[in-house]
Amino acid sequence: ESPVQYTVEPKIDGLAVELLYEGGVLKAASTRGDGYVGEDVTLNIKTILAVPITLDRRKDKEPVPELLDVRGEVYLETDAFRMLNRDRVGKGLSPFANPRNAAAGSLRQLDPRVTAKRPLTMFCYGVGDTGGMPFPTHYHVMVALQGWGLRVNRPGLRVCESIREVLDHCRLIEKERDRFPYEIDGAVIKVNELELQRRLGEKARSPRWALAFKFQPTQETSR
Repeated sequence: ESPVQYTVEPKIDGLAVELLYEGGVLKAASTRGDGYVGEDVTLNIKTILAVPITLDRRKDKEPVPELLDVRGEVYLETDAFRMLNRDRVGKGLSPFANPRNAAAGSLRQLDPRVTAKRPLTMFCYGVGDTGGMPFPTHYHVMVALQGWGLRVNRPGLRVCESIREVLDHCRLIEKERDRFPYEIDGAVIKVNELELQRRLGEKARSPRWALAFKFQPTQETSR
């Protein structure tokens, strides 16, 4: 009966991964796979500079949960993708079709040394389980993740007070999509209050408290 608050952020076109921290130390990383089983990419993830091996546990920070499951997106920025393709063409290799394929192929390399040479980065967009985390909203969780040293898209994250404000902001992001330094294919809308998220629950493969506002596909002329 009371107004519902939402968060909106750009939907980056990359590869979804999960990071598992125990005692503030990165223990495992995997792709999301089918939502139940993913690929183990722990050694490869550790080569990405944006992913901290140890979280910041200083006393002036929020206490880090003993077990923390972080979800995020591994991706290539547009300029880095172009440089990677130029380098591949120069070596007589076929270029990647798009940044998402490049990020996925780079992270799934059997040799982590190959992954380390690719300019991958990562944004964290949430946690798998908020149990034991004393935060009232998704926005508070994101602030805490950033405080612990994880990379969060704070400039792109906006809190909206109504669904009308949400839709207006989604359309604004779509209008300005070419200004982002990475490829986006939509916006992600989430109910901000964690208690409401818990009450709404989840469907078979997706939460009821989040959805994607998908943009129209970008059209280009090929030769």
